[in-house]
Amino acid sequence: MQNKRKITAPFFEIGPKSYLYGDDILELAKAADAASEKYGVDIIFTTPVVDIRRVSEATKNIHVFAPHMDPIYPGRGLADILPESLVAAGAEGVMLNHCEKPLEFDVLGETIKRADEVGLTTIVCADSLADASKIATLKPDIIVAEPSELIGTGVSVGPEYVSAATKSVKDVDEGILVLTAAGIANGEDVYNTIIAGADATGSSSGVAKAADRAAMVDEMIAAVRRAWDERNK
Repeated sequence: MQNKRKITAPFFEIGPKSYLYGDDILELAKAADAASEKYGVDIIFTTPVVDIRRVSEATKNIHVFAPHMDPIYPGRGLADILPESLVAAGAEGVMLNHCEKPLEFDVLGETIKRADEVGLTTIVCADSLADASKIATLKPDIIVAEPSELIGTGVSVGPEYVSAATKSVKDVDEGILVLTAAGIANGEDVYNTIIAGADATGSSSGVAKAADRAAMVDEMIAAVRRAWDERNK
């Protein structure tokens, strides 16, 4: 079991999904690593499973997360993702229950438990306020509150949703960090989400499809830093 490296607010999650692969993943990870160091902002980089080791070995600041895992133990399980194998490859955490890879609630509970057993930080997606409250009872480390209908649209959530999502989780467990996202397309969206009270936000297509991905990462992480500092003057 590995010890969890603490993630603190404000932070940001970059998830290239399957928009990118190979060397493009590595280049984006290095850009994120540089931005994390430059602005003093924790970044979760949710990399494709096959790139975990290479990204982990090439970076020092970002938190490398897997996009999924299965609640299995060493033994049978062809093509399943073994939690211990993620740790061995260099992952610090795992994303669970994304709308593109949903889990039944009981399976989600089992998977969070397995992640805790091997020392993987859990970031769990919820596509409604009710889901966020229910998932909070499973005590993941982080909950991503994002309406699935806005994912990839470039239309971000408003301040009312940020406030309501944060409250829906914190009322159950004050210790769970809340990331509010969906449709984050630029630094302005990032700034508006953090200034509205979120612990964090993140982006997938907004970064992966940018004309200059490294510049977009820098713009977004700079916005996290600026908004957080203004909130906490």
